[in-house]
Amino acid sequence: MSTAPITSATSPMVERPTSGWPLWRRQLLAIFRMESRKSTFTPRALLLYLLAAAPVVLVGGASLINLWYGQEITAGQLVKIFSVMFQVFYLRGVIFFGCVWVFTNLFRGEVLDQSLHYYFLSPVRRGVLVAGKYLAGLVATATLFGLGVIVTYFLIHLPVGWSGTQEHLFNGPGLGHLTAYVSITLLACLGYGAVFLLFGLLFRNPIVPVAVVLLWEGINFLLPPLLKKISVVHYLNSWMPVPMPQGPFAIVSTPPPAWLSTLGLLTMTAVLLGLATLKLKRTQVSYGEE
Repeated sequence: MSTAPITSATSPMVERPTSGWPLWRRQLLAIFRMESRKSTFTPRALLLYLLAAAPVVLVGGASLINLWYGQEITAGQLVKIFSVMFQVFYLRGVIFFGCVWVFTNLFRGEVLDQSLHYYFLSPVRRGVLVAGKYLAGLVATATLFGLGVIVTYFLIHLPVGWSGTQEHLFNGPGLGHLTAYVSITLLACLGYGAVFLLFGLLFRNPIVPVAVVLLWEGINFLLPPLLKKISVVHYLNSWMPVPMPQGPFAIVSTPPPAWLSTLGLLTMTAVLLGLATLKLKRTQVSYGEE
């Protein structure tokens, strides 16, 4: 007696894709969801939240003290203060170290937790794995730091009152400045994320390479034009609404247009992620060495 598979005319069987882009897209989304939870809802994410909250607390506290003592300050002065704070404290401090923490741990965290082999045993391409983890880290850092920039920008304008803030935003350069700072935050997470994801694969202990990058980014204004291009901050300077004075020893060079800087940063990011994929293809899990 033979049997035939039972099918329904109203609910036909749907075949899942077994190869090609449809499969890679499903795998990418699955990896992205898992890694997003790891990046935002685990104890390891606590440092990321603390870094994102630090400028909000400091600027909010300073603004409240200013209001308490009634010190007079203008919106123009606050524009310059926020520019210096963003470039020195936010960009080279909070965002930099936040990206170090998140992106170097995307693969090193798996090694330390002895869970990377689960990914390697699954039928997923290494490029898809790199892309899924990178996107999860990018969304986590860009979202938290972007929101932090917005909140900080409003808090720093507390001394001029709500009417003064509205005047600055809608009748002055404020809204354009805020858009530029949020865009810089996104691009910084994009570039630094690719750098430190690769570091997490290349180095057992990335502290020294990270320190070298921090120093290199810090002295970017002293470098000749050709060497300036080998940095992330170089591609962000074109977006700065209020450039910071670089001192008498800076080597002055004309920054490229913002669109060209963005294209250069995207190209650098793609190259770094490609190198990370090549490195991951040659990686074998050996937890005993950690």
